[in-house]
Amino acid sequence: MAELHEACGVFGIYAPGVDVARITFFGLYALQHRGQESAGITAGDGEELHTFKAMGLVVQVFGEDDLAALKGHVAIGHNRYSTTGSSKVSNAQPFVVDSDLGPFALAHNGNLVNTVDLAKHLERIGEEMESTTDSEIMARTIANSPGLTWEDRIVRSLPRFHGAYSLTMVTPDTLFVARDPLGVRPLCIGKLNGGWVAASESCALDTVGATFIREVEPGELIIIDGDGLRSIQAMESRHRATCIFEFIYFARPDSAVNGRLVYQVRQELGRHLAREYPVDADIVIPVPDSAIPAATGYAQESGILFGEGLIKNRYIGRTFIQPDQRLRNLGVQLKFNPMPEMLAGKRVVLVDDSIVRGTTTPPVIGLLRKAGAREVHMRICAPPMINPCYLGLDTARRSELIASHMTVEEIRQHIGADSLGYLSLEGLLASLGEDAQYCRACFNGDYPIPVQLEMDKLVLEER
Repeated sequence: MAELHEACGVFGIYAPGVDVARITFFGLYALQHRGQESAGITAGDGEELHTFKAMGLVVQVFGEDDLAALKGHVAIGHNRYSTTGSSKVSNAQPFVVDSDLGPFALAHNGNLVNTVDLAKHLERIGEEMESTTDSEIMARTIANSPGLTWEDRIVRSLPRFHGAYSLTMVTPDTLFVARDPLGVRPLCIGKLNGGWVAASESCALDTVGATFIREVEPGELIIIDGDGLRSIQAMESRHRATCIFEFIYFARPDSAVNGRLVYQVRQELGRHLAREYPVDADIVIPVPDSAIPAATGYAQESGILFGEGLIKNRYIGRTFIQPDQRLRNLGVQLKFNPMPEMLAGKRVVLVDDSIVRGTTTPPVIGLLRKAGAREVHMRICAPPMINPCYLGLDTARRSELIASHMTVEEIRQHIGADSLGYLSLEGLLASLGEDAQYCRACFNGDYPIPVQLEMDKLVLEER
C-alpha cells in the first residue's frame, strides 16, 4: 500500500502537575503511522501558548530541550501527512493564531471540501494566511467568529466546516476536542492521573498509560478545563460515515474503532476473502505490515499454511537521505526482501490491502517469482478503488486509479498474477458488522456530502 498514504494524527491532554509535553510526545510517537512529514506540540501554561514544530518524525523533531521549553498543564500535538497543502514546514501543525480573546491553537485530522469558500471569506476580512492548508483556515475562522468565549466561537464555526475533521484545540488554560457530524476520522477520550487525554486512536492512550473512556461522538464538542469535562452536541449527527479504510489499512491493529478491535476486523476480512476467492495453494503470505491480520484470516479459513515470504525494511521511506539512481532502480527491493527458502516451487496466495495506481504490485509479484514461486494468486481484502477520497486521505486522481479504467482481468494481466480476487463490498460490510455506517465512496462513488470532483490537494497554493 505504498500508493495510499496515511491520514494525520492528533493528540490532546489536560493534566495539571503532569509533564504534558512529554506525554504528548509519546502520544504522537504511538500515532507516527498516521503521518510522517512533520510533527508539532503546543502547550499552555495558563497565560501563554508555547509551540515547537518541524519537519520529520517525532523522534527527529523533538529533543529534551524542546520538550522542556513547552511548559504548561494543557497541550495538543500533531503528526502530519499532507492532504491539503504541500509538505513544507509552513504547513506543519498545530496552527497558532491570535485574537481579542488571546492565543488559540488547533490540530486537525481530516479534510474540508469547502476550503476555497472559507479562504475567500478570510481574505475579505483582511486575514493573511501563513500556510496553504485548510487547518489554518479553520483556526482563523474560529478566531474571527463572533462570541464572548472560545466555546461560543467554536460552536458557531463548526457548522461552517464541511468535510472531515477530528480536532484538538487549546488556549492557555483549556482543551477543546471536536469531531465532525459524520464521524469520518476516529477520535477518543481517556483518563490519566486525574486529567484527560484525547487521541486519534486508542493505541495512543495505551502507550501513555491512560484509561480508555469512550469515543468522541460525531458532532460532539468536549471542553476540559479547571472545572472538569463538559460535553455539548454542537451539531446534529443525522448519519455516520466512518472511513472504511481505517479498518482496512490506516488504524493500528491494536486500536479500537467504533467499538471493534481493528486486528479482529482485518482477520475477518481475510476469512471472507477466502470464502469468496478460494484457490489451491501451498502458502498464504501477506504484503507486510498491515495485511498480516487479513492473511492470517485467509489462512485460517482456507486451511492453507500461513508464512512470511516477504520481509519489510520498516525504515525505508522514513529517511530524508535519498537513494542514488542505481538504488532507485531497485525499486521495491529497497523495501521488501523475499525469502526463496519459503517460496521456491510454491503456489503462493499473496494478500494485500488494495491496489491503488497499480505501480508497486507488479514489482512485488516479480520478487516472488524471482524467488522461485511457481504461482502467485493475488487476493485483495477490499473492493476495487475507483474513486478518490476528499475527506482526509491522499489517494490519487480518479484517472490515476487503475480500477477506474481497467477490468479485474486487465488488472490481473497488468500486475502479472495467476489469479486476482477483490473482496466484495458485501463481504467488506459483513466483516464490519451492521452496528455503524461507513463511507464507501472510494468503492461506489456515494460520497456522504457533496464534493468538488478532482479537487486538488494543492488548491490553496494554486490560488
